[in-house]
Amino acid sequence: MKRRAWLLGSAAATGALVVGWGFIPARSRLGAGALMLPEEGHVALNGWIKIAYDGAVVLAMPRSEMGQGVHTALPMLAAEELDVPLARVRIEQAGADAIYGNVAMLFGNLPLHPQDEEREDGFGRAKAARWIVGKVGRELGINATGGSSSVADAWDVVRAAAATARASLLGAASLQWRLPVADLAVVDGVVSHPSGRSIGYGALARFAAATPPGKVSLKARENWRLIGHAAPRLDVPDKVNGRATYGIDVRLPGMRFAAIRLCPILGGATGRVDAGAALAMPGVERLVMLRAYAGSAPGFAVVARTSWHAMRAAQAVEVEWRPGTGDTRDSRKIEAMLRQALLERDGYTFHERGNIEQARTVAASNIDATYAAPYLAHLTLEPMNATARVRDGVVDLWLPTQVPQMCRDAAARVAGVPSSRVNVHVTLLGGGFGRRLEVDYAAYAVRVAMDCGGAPVQLLWPREEDTRHDFFRPMQVAALSAWFDRESEPTALSIRSAGDAISPRWFERALPRFAGPVDLPDKTASEGLFDLPYAFAHQRIAHVATRMDVPVGFWRSVGHSHNAFFSECFVDEVAHRTGLDPVEMRRRLLRDAPRHLAVLSLAAEKARWGTPLPAGRAHGIALHESFGSVVAEVVELSLSGGRVRVHRVTCAIDCGTVVNPAIVAQQMESSVVFGASAALHGRIDIEGGRVIQGNFPTTPLLRLAAAPQVETWIVKSERTPGGVGEPGVPPVAPAIANALFALTGQRRRTLPLEG
Repeated sequence: MKRRAWLLGSAAATGALVVGWGFIPARSRLGAGALMLPEEGHVALNGWIKIAYDGAVVLAMPRSEMGQGVHTALPMLAAEELDVPLARVRIEQAGADAIYGNVAMLFGNLPLHPQDEEREDGFGRAKAARWIVGKVGRELGINATGGSSSVADAWDVVRAAAATARASLLGAASLQWRLPVADLAVVDGVVSHPSGRSIGYGALARFAAATPPGKVSLKARENWRLIGHAAPRLDVPDKVNGRATYGIDVRLPGMRFAAIRLCPILGGATGRVDAGAALAMPGVERLVMLRAYAGSAPGFAVVARTSWHAMRAAQAVEVEWRPGTGDTRDSRKIEAMLRQALLERDGYTFHERGNIEQARTVAASNIDATYAAPYLAHLTLEPMNATARVRDGVVDLWLPTQVPQMCRDAAARVAGVPSSRVNVHVTLLGGGFGRRLEVDYAAYAVRVAMDCGGAPVQLLWPREEDTRHDFFRPMQVAALSAWFDRESEPTALSIRSAGDAISPRWFERALPRFAGPVDLPDKTASEGLFDLPYAFAHQRIAHVATRMDVPVGFWRSVGHSHNAFFSECFVDEVAHRTGLDPVEMRRRLLRDAPRHLAVLSLAAEKARWGTPLPAGRAHGIALHESFGSVVAEVVELSLSGGRVRVHRVTCAIDCGTVVNPAIVAQQMESSVVFGASAALHGRIDIEGGRVIQGNFPTTPLLRLAAAPQVETWIVKSERTPGGVGEPGVPPVAPAIANALFALTGQRRRTLPLEG
């Protein structure tokens, strides 16, 4: 096993093992946080695995379940190495410790760029980025669910932890029976010997905790019984029968409910407030004034005995909202400013190959195009909510979050207590998509609870508040150019994009201690452009970073979500200019990218690309790599009364080693519906500093009757697992746009496509 993938340290004082990812400070090896908390009837064999006396396996779960299936995928890794049935693995929320830190997600979102290792100009970006990863990811053990990294990050460490536990269990049986370990076998959590002796994991657990594991090895791929096979999701039964608990389902004795109302003007302030009529309404108890927390807006919350009373009373408060300064918070003006920025500034070059200036000089012809993507809200089906209790100097939080430790730290700052006095209870998430990487809703809930005399209070965000006070996907504009030789072969490609950087703003809100005084180039702004697989001999990919005073944040697939629209539509334009079929053009440009070519060919084959379609229908294709996975999608659609109807989407994906192919298919279906909703309808318009859209009638999601048939085909691979929850989103918009061009002959370069 790779040295950096796992580290085993003996914790003699506790008789347990600590298994972690990468370098773990000594304090974490012996600290209580490094071990799963002891419980009656359970024995901790290491920081990830406990064995119950009945033979059940308890796995520390540091990742949030928001529909992506991680509460099934990670137990599958443990069950495989322990040789137990999947149904026997239970999960327990992991504590705050470095061994659970998601380094993969931090690497994905830090302001890194592909040439960092080759140059240290400016502010020493490579050195600074490595320091941040080491400091934040390892010493603080940041536990975050995002970046399609949960399985990739756990792939080595959970299997190593389970294999180590299995080795200790086998070692304990070997010592008790005085028989060689090599003669023992495990089936369904029972250790046996050819002589007929057998004993279950539960009976061995106490002895195993004091038994060194000896040599630890992972199962060979050919011996896997669970990994790579479809398995039912462990969370589905409770979601069907109603036992599942989302944040909004939390109920505690004596609980109060609060509804939030924030200043509707971006950058605005709260003026005169008259709550007399609201406080006189039945069931209403108090009004709590709120300052701006964690990058959000000021306002107030009304506390009542039910959520309905609270929401009605919040709307009854008479308030004067004061506008902020400046006039840039208008989406039409911002788009114009971005287009102007592309004319006036070169931006930061993320990637350069060949000599593009020389290629332009000798080219026989060229094409130019400008594309634009709007601000987007996350629109999680479960609106923002958090339940908080502040009592006797201790803060308890129950909330659906992707970043429990960051919410803990935000709560501590608001309440004025050490982080050690904050307990975070993570519920299921009714959608995350990056919105729950933020901490504002946790901070507001704690502030409201501080005025509630020790009673728990659930703070709810009505849908309109949730939509209008989101951290939006940034508006982006891109100018693309391609040059051709006399044989109409494409020789050079230039892409310059403009838009706000996300990572610096997110660090300011979620990890203020690590926010730098100067913005580093943010690779999320240009990801999916600077690493295109196409063999243009000459390339220059640059981004102009802006700051438009509109709150921006990570949105499902981040920069890939709009950059794929820019690049894949433009590749279709290149194909049209050369007179080649879009698939054939891509095949020629993928001559040095066999992995991408295989995915493209599989999608085209399964969609029957090139075969005649019914009258009024057309195909469009797009290919994109993100989060370690390559996805190609072929869309079949039609137009009726000016409305787009997507009938069928054929997806091909190479996501490395597949843990559960059923979950891969589910996530591709989810990505198609999510991506099509945004591509066809998604937009956030800002006028006079106010967000116009508020609820689903003005920013609709794809409905069941309009949902397409989705087919998923998986490329066999032995690579380390890549992401699955996000890579299916980026190709959706360009595939739809390219199909519309094939159908109508009109190129749509601005999202949404039905806007």
